[in-house]
Amino acid sequence: MQLYDITVSAMDGKAVQLSVFQGKVLLIINTATHCGFTPQYDELEKLYKQYKDQGLEILDFPCNQFKEQAPGSIEEINQFCSLNFGTTFKRFAKLEVNGEYEHPLFTFLKSKKGFAGFNPLHEKSARLTERMRAADPEFEKDSSIKWNFTKFLIDRSGVVVERFEPTTFMSEIEEKVKALL
Repeated sequence: MQLYDITVSAMDGKAVQLSVFQGKVLLIINTATHCGFTPQYDELEKLYKQYKDQGLEILDFPCNQFKEQAPGSIEEINQFCSLNFGTTFKRFAKLEVNGEYEHPLFTFLKSKKGFAGFNPLHEKSARLTERMRAADPEFEKDSSIKWNFTKFLIDRSGVVVERFEPTTFMSEIEEKVKALL
């Protein structure tokens, strides 16, 4: 299976074949509207506006699996993001990123890039690590999505180039995006 073989659901429930993004640099993200990382929407929108004309697409997949931090309907989530952060990048239907009902997109992404580690310089890393270790002392060894705002960078040919955990600074992500554009 390749990335472009995967189908996702648009906000209206219609099927979207990821092949429509072939030739673009993609940043695929699982998001939540009630999370400590939610302010990243501002940085993501800035990144999108700066590079969309060069071929960047940001694909936003709300996920309610982490402490139910993405409550509400997709319409409510979209309205929240538009009003509070002015987001204009593509948002899709809510999905699951881990477990029995995980979407094939995230199964594929995780198979290509495992857990990248939390950035020790980020203010939230110690707490996340503590929370993860309490639940699973060997949490670093599996490829599951650990929290909201995990990002996958895809090159123009559909290759998963890098995985960024939510504690990765946007400046680092921007440098990697620019290199692919």
